[in-house]
Amino acid sequence: MIKTLYPVFQHWSAKGSVWLYSDPHFDDPDCKIMDPDWPEPEIQIATLKQYCHKNDTLLLLGDVGDPKYMEQLKCYKVLILGNHDQSATKFKSYFNEIYTGPLTISDKIIISHEPLLQMPYLFNIYGHDHSKWHSGGFNRLNVCSNVIGFKPLNLGALIKDGLISNVPTIHRWTIDGRD
Repeated sequence: MIKTLYPVFQHWSAKGSVWLYSDPHFDDPDCKIMDPDWPEPEIQIATLKQYCHKNDTLLLLGDVGDPKYMEQLKCYKVLILGNHDQSATKFKSYFNEIYTGPLTISDKIIISHEPLLQMPYLFNIYGHDHSKWHSGGFNRLNVCSNVIGFKPLNLGALIKDGLISNVPTIHRWTIDGRD
């Protein structure tokens, strides 16, 4: 259980791990133009299956491509719509939860498709940016599939390793010393 998640999202980690992944672009021919070695959807799904098991949750941060491949994953699936994901309707039968914009999942973590800048009190986990030039930085982590080597990242492990340890709390001491 990832106790730092807000209670409404703790069910994601109640029985398993929470995995982060973005921009698989399943069956998008433009990806081969960007990177001739872009893996076929079947290869990406096979890799995801190695990590994301029945009791796990996959947080997919947008730009799915053809959603039919998601049927092969037996984990709980959460989607943040990306700029290539036309509408939630197309994805309803493939995902357990769908969000249309950024989602604050704890007092220090916000997940989104596009990077959110200038947010010192939140750690932003995002996708969208396929370049490795902006693959992180202060309070940001890019989980775009090609940036992370087409292997999902484990949210619980990242938190345990100190992902949010340097994020200042938004809560301040009052003048009388109480919070």
